[in-house]
Amino acid sequence: MDEDQVTATPAALELLAQIVAEHGPVLFHQSGGCCDGSSPMCYAQGDFRIGERDVKLGEIGGMPVYISASQYEVWKHTRLIIDAIPGRGGMFSLDNGREMRFLTRSEICQI
Repeated sequence: MDEDQVTATPAALELLAQIVAEHGPVLFHQSGGCCDGSSPMCYAQGDFRIGERDVKLGEIGGMPVYISASQYEVWKHTRLIIDAIPGRGGMFSLDNGREMRFLTRSEICQI
C-alpha cells in the first residue's frame, strides 16, 4: 500500500492532536478483532509491540498506522480514511473515555 492510501479527516486529526498533547507520540493499529471491527486502535508508542509481519500503511498527523499482514491482504486495494465520531473508543485505545472515537472508513483504490 502506498503512503497516501491512509488519510485522516479533520475531526480525526483534531482528536489525534489532543491525544498526542496528553500522551506524547502514538501509533495506530487497525483492529481485525470481532469486537472492535473497524476501529483503529490508538496506543502510546512503546505500549504496543509491532509484529514483524505487521505492515505500515503510512502516517496521519505524523503518527504511524499499521495493519496485520493478514488484514493487509484483504485491504490492500482499499484507501483507509481514519475519522472521529461521537462514542467510546476501544477498550485499550487512548480515545476511550473521550466521548469521541476513531473509526476507519474505506474506499476502493484503482487496481
